[in-house]
Amino acid sequence: MKAKIHPEYFPDAQVICSCGNTFTVGATKSLLRVEVCSACHPFFTGEQRIVDTEGRVERLKRRYGLK
Repeated sequence: MKAKIHPEYFPDAQVICSCGNTFTVGATKSLLRVEVCSACHPFFTGEQRIVDTEGRVERLKRRYGLK
């Protein structure tokens, strides 16, 4: 590896999710903030929750007359 071109590596970087879950990982930043993690993502939790982005779900329901 070339010297002085690689970013600093933090083996104990803190990850904070918007749901309140925190855990540590190895990363090039010491603090990471995420919106969705494995504790709150519908795929991992088995919930049937729709993560709405800018009202797209409501617009689709209005368009096709769904309830």
